[in-house]
Amino acid sequence: MNNPSVKIHPSWFHELQSEFAKPYFAELQSFLKNEKEQGHTIFPKGEAIFSAFDSTPFDQVKVVILGQDPYHDEGQAHGLCFSVNKGMKLPPSLKNIFKELHSDIGFVPPAHGYLQNWAEQGVLMLNATLTVRAHTPGSHQQKGWEIFTDQVIRLLDAKKENLVFILWGKYAQNKSVLINKQKHLVLTAAHPSPFSAHTGFFGSGHFSKTNAYFVEKGMPTIDWQLPQ
Repeated sequence: MNNPSVKIHPSWFHELQSEFAKPYFAELQSFLKNEKEQGHTIFPKGEAIFSAFDSTPFDQVKVVILGQDPYHDEGQAHGLCFSVNKGMKLPPSLKNIFKELHSDIGFVPPAHGYLQNWAEQGVLMLNATLTVRAHTPGSHQQKGWEIFTDQVIRLLDAKKENLVFILWGKYAQNKSVLINKQKHLVLTAAHPSPFSAHTGFFGSGHFSKTNAYFVEKGMPTIDWQLPQ
């Protein structure tokens, strides 16, 4: 990784430095450089690409929420899946996440969709693909990011115990083969998108189930309520 502006917590850099040295990652960097040279805007901005890893150190991860792509419109993506910067309109999937939180645990929606507070409590908010070309969803898929993030899941699975993996939608659920369900809790449901939320996302109770699991294990729970 040769971008000095990239921010990643030292604990993650230690765990992932061998990945950064592999040929596929060099090819991925070349692809991103070429995108910029061709005049394409990439989201999130360079320093925020690894925000999930900078906000949630390796030794503090308790929950993994897996998304697919970053948001692809101006000002939305900041490196945490499903989260948007303050001042941005809530995307439909995030609106539905807030609705489920309200019905599940009495969550009171804030006036923003900035989920940094979750990340700081140990919720790794990981997109499978960490970048996207502006206004072009899926444009950076199959370029190497999935190899990298699959390895992240494998590392967490192997080196930690009693994690909760929250997998919404078929894409995320396909990653469950990387997880040892004897060591970790895997929660699956439909994606919170308006196209599928009514087919099993609403009523899934994943937020209360996560905390019930931590209580059972004698671990601190997540405060899902977000500050205003």
